[in-house]
Amino acid sequence: MPFYPSYRRLSLSYRAVIAALLLGSSCAQADFAIPGFELVHAVPVGSDLQTPDLRAPGEVWRELFDGARQRIDIEQFYVADHAGSVMDKVLESLTAAGQRGVKIRFLLEEKGLKLSDPQTLERLRAIPNLTLRVLPYAKLTGSGIIHAKFLVVDGRQAFIGSQNFDWRSLEHIHETGLRIDEPTVVRQTQAIFDQDWLAQAAITEGKPVPVPRPVDSTLPNGNYLIASPQRYNPPGVVDSQTELPRLLAQAKSEVRVQLLDYAPLSYGPDKTRPYYAVIDNALRSAAARGVSIKLMVSDWNTGMPEVAYLKSLALVPNVQVRIVTLPMAAQGFIPYARVIHSKTMDIDDQVAWVGTSNWLGGYLDNSRNLEVVMHNGSMAKRIGQLHEQLWDGPYAKPIDINRDYPEPHPGKP
Repeated sequence: MPFYPSYRRLSLSYRAVIAALLLGSSCAQADFAIPGFELVHAVPVGSDLQTPDLRAPGEVWRELFDGARQRIDIEQFYVADHAGSVMDKVLESLTAAGQRGVKIRFLLEEKGLKLSDPQTLERLRAIPNLTLRVLPYAKLTGSGIIHAKFLVVDGRQAFIGSQNFDWRSLEHIHETGLRIDEPTVVRQTQAIFDQDWLAQAAITEGKPVPVPRPVDSTLPNGNYLIASPQRYNPPGVVDSQTELPRLLAQAKSEVRVQLLDYAPLSYGPDKTRPYYAVIDNALRSAAARGVSIKLMVSDWNTGMPEVAYLKSLALVPNVQVRIVTLPMAAQGFIPYARVIHSKTMDIDDQVAWVGTSNWLGGYLDNSRNLEVVMHNGSMAKRIGQLHEQLWDGPYAKPIDINRDYPEPHPGKP
């Protein structure tokens, strides 16, 4: 953007205005934003998928870290770097922030430690002014994990999305997120981090975890944050498990959903899978009203018993289910990569959903997850276009109810 050298430091709201003024110009910024929210997207390198109007998460994260002045707060499931990767550069920016005196708090899920790369953990612990804490989220809810992926910078900007703090998420996985400077959403995101940071300290010290004071809230509208689990949401943050069925109940013509996996099942003791009907009932109810449901999931979702429920849903009138298989990377098989991991929804080209939850039991009820709902036609249409690009492309195939799908093994070639 040669004519606007300070463009990146402008608020997203102001940038959206400038982008509108420059629409059609060769100088237009290569990003997509509405006031307060920039859509950020990653497609696997070497695939046929292209989103030139959307910035990649690695670029956005580095920009946020490079611009940090006082504080960076990061909450993630696990961490994994790889030499020479985009994540390598992200960690360089995070290290530089710590070296110039920025205070960094990094909160990880305890169950994510075994998924994390040990060298990446060591690299984080070596960053000046960085404090790393580990929270066993199941001690709060009886099960569940920190599955959220978000960060807050200086209490003024935030990032929420499907991207794990993993080099593969920045280069070899289909991911969607939001850079945010809408004040209320940023403030609430900060409050969630602070709640979880304090919970970790309380558990470590053997003290009761403070429970936020519930407040009566009106039905949300506009653009807003929702989160789970409800019991540990700060005042004013709407419950995801309540809000998702409410939004689906308002759908009039079409709902387009993209997920890593979907099933009306939860995770119980001794490897049991209790029935979890909240989302499934809402989708079937919408379809019964004549709403077109287009559900797209990854090929990691084809194991039993999940695929049986996908087939059942696909038999419902007005419901279509497609499974996405992405091509292998040019360098060969990469474990736990080359998959769609975005968690998005477009309702009637009017309401957009971008979040961190898969649609199974355990995510919206017992785990820490964040979602952003935007009643904005422009954002909803762009989310819908991302869905359409995959849905109509060569990687998505309608589920075959007569096929015995092979058990997925994403960690093995």
